[in-house]
Amino acid sequence: MSTNEPIYLDHAATTPMRQEVLESMLPYFTHMFGNPSSVHRFGRDAKTALTAARDSLAQRLGCSPNELVFTSGGTESDNLALFGAASAAGAGRRKIVTTAVEHHAVLHAAEELERLGFEVVYAPVDETGRVDLAALEAAIDDKTAVVSVMFGNNEVGTLQPIEAIGELARRRGAAFHVDAVQALGHVPIDLAALPVDLMSFSAHKINGPKGVGLLYASRRLKLHARAFGGPQERGRRAGTENVAGAVGFAKAAELACADIERRSAELAALREAMLTTFERLLPPGAFVVNGHPTERLPHILNVSFPGASTDTALMNLDLDGVAAASGSACASGSLEPSHVLRAMGADDARLRSAIRFSFGEGNCLKSVTFAAEKTATVVKRLAYK
Repeated sequence: MSTNEPIYLDHAATTPMRQEVLESMLPYFTHMFGNPSSVHRFGRDAKTALTAARDSLAQRLGCSPNELVFTSGGTESDNLALFGAASAAGAGRRKIVTTAVEHHAVLHAAEELERLGFEVVYAPVDETGRVDLAALEAAIDDKTAVVSVMFGNNEVGTLQPIEAIGELARRRGAAFHVDAVQALGHVPIDLAALPVDLMSFSAHKINGPKGVGLLYASRRLKLHARAFGGPQERGRRAGTENVAGAVGFAKAAELACADIERRSAELAALREAMLTTFERLLPPGAFVVNGHPTERLPHILNVSFPGASTDTALMNLDLDGVAAASGSACASGSLEPSHVLRAMGADDARLRSAIRFSFGEGNCLKSVTFAAEKTATVVKRLAYK
């Protein structure tokens, strides 16, 4: 196979917007442009659309519409969760417990909370990226304000035991926050059944628009606002709501959650096809898969190619029409090795040769196999000169 079209294998960074999502949003950029806080007809129309989007998302997630806060994206949702819950916890709870493999939106927020006087504990993970539950349990005590552990890792795809962690947090009276930005649309999420107090989401990871996110904040939890200037979002996040974004998010979630089992199976098959191609074309020991062998997101494949520099390999792949990544999109411009792989105990050869392939809308078996063949050629050229 040959192709002139670039092959996009970086869906964990962002996804192409689906046509149905765009069409649902267009009226709110043009004739239905009202501010949902206005009392006239234009405002009421916008408010109706915002309410319908919130209701739709709540139904998909298994929570009350009043428990959902629209934000500008996953990063703001993570920040609102950590700062809002920590601030509301009171003087007796000045401890944050998280893990060493979180997204930087959580890690950097935790660092700032530490500067503000909170104690922060980073629980270790094993070689697959799964959190050490015994260490986590030992860290959570009666002084803990917030426990924050992501659902599925954005770099290696490892899933965390969310229910078990939630029970540990509840026993100590700590708020439990979950970054589910990568998990939405790939694993079933039922907030009515999960022992979770806060959960973050982002529309652009599920073929929706950029610039809109969501935070589930349980009615059981007190959450202090981080933005001030208006009563929007029940006083939890001031500012005129992004109505078009909310409508697009709801449509994207409707499509992404419609048939999770089938879509996950299709993405897992693409992941397997890439690995099978590597096994066919590369010598034994030429690549190492990073992450958990079974407890993982279906659309993420993180592979190290010892002897082939990540940056050089990615540049070569880009020239060959294949778009992949070194890990987190927020840090992909940096030459620093992955903090996730470092926390997993990866040696230097694995750290400096890791590539993340992530699959989604527009990918097919033929294009993924072609991309894998191109990758094998690049690796052989770089590592076996």
